[in-house]
Amino acid sequence: MSEVKISAEPRTEFGKGGARRTRRAGLVPAVLYGHGEKPKHIALPALEFAAAIRHGGANQLLSIEISDGTQALALPKAIQRDPVRDTFEHVDLLLVRRGEKVTVDVPVQLTGEPARDTLVMHEHDTLSVLADATKLPESLEASIEGLEAGSQVTAADVKLPSGAELTVDAETVVAVITAAPTAEQLAAEGGEVEEEPAEGEEAAEGAEGAEGEPTAAAEGEPAEANAES
Repeated sequence: MSEVKISAEPRTEFGKGGARRTRRAGLVPAVLYGHGEKPKHIALPALEFAAAIRHGGANQLLSIEISDGTQALALPKAIQRDPVRDTFEHVDLLLVRRGEKVTVDVPVQLTGEPARDTLVMHEHDTLSVLADATKLPESLEASIEGLEAGSQVTAADVKLPSGAELTVDAETVVAVITAAPTAEQLAAEGGEVEEEPAEGEEAAEGAEGAEGEPTAAAEGEPAEANAES
């Protein structure tokens, strides 16, 4: 994954009020930390940062040029978003060095199509890997081509780029292939559906329901008199 250059400026206002003012100015509050250095509070341009994340995902390597003349190479470690506005509230950035290996969670993509009449159940959407900070994979791939019901895809089946290694158990299940339910099974799960009676049956049921019940009085005759007779 290539690094993205992004500008930043030192942040001197802290707390909720300072963070709100920073965001209103079109910036994202952030903090740089790692390698035993004192945390450095900075502000990133919101649009540039959003574009960088869209380009490389949550593991996008950032080459940060701060207006005080310093530079930093960092990875997003924690990103806080506003769930309503879908904007960035705060970012924790981990300082890294070229050639340094870091552990990150990488999305897993399944390729191919399983056998007919099967379903794919995802167990893990990401896997943790150790890789060079400047060569982090954007995603990992595992094939499900032609897999029959009962098959499993494990971490060991995932293709890793050169220099990367798993930090999870190779037997970790990524996906399971199961048999798709039949029409009969779906009907049974949904409950039996009452069939509408045929026209003749409906008439017969109406006649049976009327049997034994008092009949309506003839026109002009009181119901009581009709019942007594």
